[in-house]
Amino acid sequence: MSTVVADETPAPPVDETEGGGRARLWNWLALGLTVALFAVLAWNRRWMSDDGLIVLRTVRQLLDGNGPVFNMGERVESNTSTLWTYLLAVFAWIPGLRLEWLAVVMGLLCSTGGLLFALDGTRRLVGAARPTFVAPAGALVLIALPPFRDFATSGLETGLITLWLGVTWWLLVRHARNTPAGPVWVTALVVGLGVLVRPDLALFTAVAGLGLLVLEWRGWLRAVAWVAVAAALPVAYQIFRMGYYGLLTPNTALVKEASNTLWSRGWAYLRDFTDPYYLWVPLLLCVLLGGLALLRTRIDRRVAVVVAVPVVGAAALALYVVRVGGDFMHARMLLPALFCLLLPVLVVKLTRATVVPALALGAWAVVAAGWLRTDYTPLAKPFNETLGIADERAAYVSESHHVHPILAEDFDQFTVITRPIEALLAADPTPSVFVPAKDGSWHRYPSSNGHSVVTFFNIGGPGQLLPLDMWVHDPIGLSNPVAAHTTPYADRRIGHNKYAGIDWEAAQFGQGTSPAELAARGDFTPEHLDAIRRTLACPHNQEMLDSVRAPLTFGRFWDNLVHAVGRTGLRYDHDPAVAQTCR
Repeated sequence: MSTVVADETPAPPVDETEGGGRARLWNWLALGLTVALFAVLAWNRRWMSDDGLIVLRTVRQLLDGNGPVFNMGERVESNTSTLWTYLLAVFAWIPGLRLEWLAVVMGLLCSTGGLLFALDGTRRLVGAARPTFVAPAGALVLIALPPFRDFATSGLETGLITLWLGVTWWLLVRHARNTPAGPVWVTALVVGLGVLVRPDLALFTAVAGLGLLVLEWRGWLRAVAWVAVAAALPVAYQIFRMGYYGLLTPNTALVKEASNTLWSRGWAYLRDFTDPYYLWVPLLLCVLLGGLALLRTRIDRRVAVVVAVPVVGAAALALYVVRVGGDFMHARMLLPALFCLLLPVLVVKLTRATVVPALALGAWAVVAAGWLRTDYTPLAKPFNETLGIADERAAYVSESHHVHPILAEDFDQFTVITRPIEALLAADPTPSVFVPAKDGSWHRYPSSNGHSVVTFFNIGGPGQLLPLDMWVHDPIGLSNPVAAHTTPYADRRIGHNKYAGIDWEAAQFGQGTSPAELAARGDFTPEHLDAIRRTLACPHNQEMLDSVRAPLTFGRFWDNLVHAVGRTGLRYDHDPAVAQTCR
């Protein structure tokens, strides 16, 4: 995307008197009102997703001394964002504050803070040298889009991503303008955090790190030192991850098969985002605004470098999302790429040439914010069955019957299924495997692992409502290592295309119960349960289970660490009749 660049000639000092003062006042008023408008709009759409509740159970386990796990005694990394998990854990000590509200408020603060840093960074880029009136052009595109407002809360790490991208951009612009906010190593440290914010942000980290080295090149020795600073925390955590969880990646990467190539589904996901909002219209207007600014300036190498960082980073992030097939949440995974792409034009200079396209952009923003939606956003139909993509907020509002569903208790579908289990445990706390019966009741079988075990498709809400010492598994594998290592089914929703259900749990943990007794439920046969047990008894599968369930000794940590690569690649067929051969 084209953008504004600065003259190579030294700029005169900023005029703080009449003209300069008016420009500065206007700029801060315009940018401040933009951030405030976004904060109000995002707060009016506050909500909590089931995936956000998954994070909160891990936070509760941390605070209870059970480690960064979803289920006590089972080391599975069910959260994609390491930094978001620990950030919530730090602030969870505030007395009287529900974790759901903490996640919502923290997400909103991170989102608004990230937008503020990003706006100020672009303001410095386009008007640092002399009094310049600016308008929040690219920012209007962001806040007009419902998904950007929706995922400002939701309990997920999207707000933290916005904050990290905004701060990184602000720091790089300061370096490009020769007004750094601190030593280079501080910027390098911030850039390196991207991998901990979300693993796929390693793409932007690499581009931003290269841009920083070009901007501040002082020889190979300094460059190596800055790279070491940037890599220190990610490398330290990666060693911990491999030794503690036994994998190279979060467990979520196995579930979603993040190394797969699904271009056609990815392009469909991209169009699901761009088409409903006619997104190419504002993007072309932003290109025009950047081009008009470019015609009036001379190219400065340092500013050209800093502008290239978000543009190249946006392309890398978007291509990665398209390559892996997108996501099941409307627009969510493409929001960071769009934010990066718009960074150089979040604000533009107000001139006679830019007024008309800026007004056209404003008109689109009003229409988009007020009327443009996907055809499945209405609450009666918040899901695209063909693409397997949902408007998650609309779906949860519809199912919970709350305008702002935030607490786990707000979701009827969670309370209805957990209350009977809580009542059964209150009457008899013996560890049991809970198997649903056809009439809606629950069968109980003695559990072999000392924990009660239950399986739900959505585990965030039940995980919040059920005791921490109960194992809450899902058939798609987010908290379930057995399901995570199965092969995916073809043509299912992205992120939901694995399935190892309650039959696998019953076969694993049904202590002293014959397959014939377990099969009395009627949905699986004794032969099927025997095949599951033989599958899990295969040496490589048993080693995988030991890596997450065996006591964490130094020897166990070392074995997990050195065999993490092979274990991450372990897959067995989702059909136990095939997998039982142990190939």
